[in-house]
Amino acid sequence: MVKIITDTTACLPPELAHKYQIPVIPQVINFGEESYYEGLEIDIPTFMQRMQASKELPKTAAPPPELFVQEFERLVPEGEAILCIHPSSEVSGTVRSALVAAKDFPDATIHVIDTRTVSSPLGTMVELAAQYAEQGLAVEEIVSRLKSMVGRCRVYFLVSTLEYLARGGRIGGASALLGSILQIKPILTLKDGKVEQHERERTYKRAVQRLKELVLEQAPPNGEGYLSIMHAGVPEEAQKLARELGAALNQAEVPVRDMPPAIVTHGGPGILGVAFFVKE
Repeated sequence: MVKIITDTTACLPPELAHKYQIPVIPQVINFGEESYYEGLEIDIPTFMQRMQASKELPKTAAPPPELFVQEFERLVPEGEAILCIHPSSEVSGTVRSALVAAKDFPDATIHVIDTRTVSSPLGTMVELAAQYAEQGLAVEEIVSRLKSMVGRCRVYFLVSTLEYLARGGRIGGASALLGSILQIKPILTLKDGKVEQHERERTYKRAVQRLKELVLEQAPPNGEGYLSIMHAGVPEEAQKLARELGAALNQAEVPVRDMPPAIVTHGGPGILGVAFFVKE
C-alpha cells in the first residue's frame, strides 16, 4: 500500500494521522534564538500566548531534509511507493526539503506533490490520498487525482490585520491594501500559491457574509466540494460558519481545522477561512 507523508501545515487531526499511519513532519518555529518543532515542542495555545506577548514576530522555517530522511529510512525498506503531500512552494520550503531528502534514495519510488495550497484543503488532499491508498490504488493514479485537484482548489479568508502577512513577506499582490487597511476588510485568496486580494468590504460583518456567498456561488453541493473551515483563535465563528454552510450545501460534516503556528505566524490571530474544490 502506498505510504503517505505530510507536514503540520495540513492541519491534520492526530486521530486521522493515527488512523492512516501518516507521518506528520513538523514545521520549525523560531522565537529569537530558540527553535521549536511545531506540534512536538510547542502547541497552539502556548504559541498563541507567546506570540501575543512577544515584541518581535516569531519566524518559521521549513522542516530540514533530515526529518524526511528519517522517515524515508523507515519506510523505503517496506518496498512501497511513498507520496509526500505538502504546501505551496511559494510560501514554504517544505517541498524543496522533501526533494533534497529523496535524492538520498535513488532506487525508491518517492513522489513529492506541491499542492499550491495550505491548511485545511491540504489536509483534505492528504486524507483523500490515504483513502485511495487504502483502496489499493497505484501511486500514479493517486498522484493524478491529486494533481487534478490542485487547479480546482479555492481558498478565501479574512485576517484581523494585514500586518503579519506584510511583515512575513507572504502578502503577494495584496500589498496594495496596506495604505487603506483601516477603511476596508479585505477578502484574501490563494492564487498561484500566493496570497492575493480577492475583494474588499467595508465591515467585518459584510466580509463574513461575502465569504458565505462565495462558497454558495462556487462550491458543489452534497459534499462533492469537500468544504472545510479553518481558523486561528476564533473557534465559535468557525463552527457557526461550518453549520450554516454545511446546511446550505447539504454536506453532513464540515471539518473545522485549527491553523498551526507556522501559518498563524504569517496571518496573525483571528484568521477565518473557507476552502473547497470546484468541479472539473
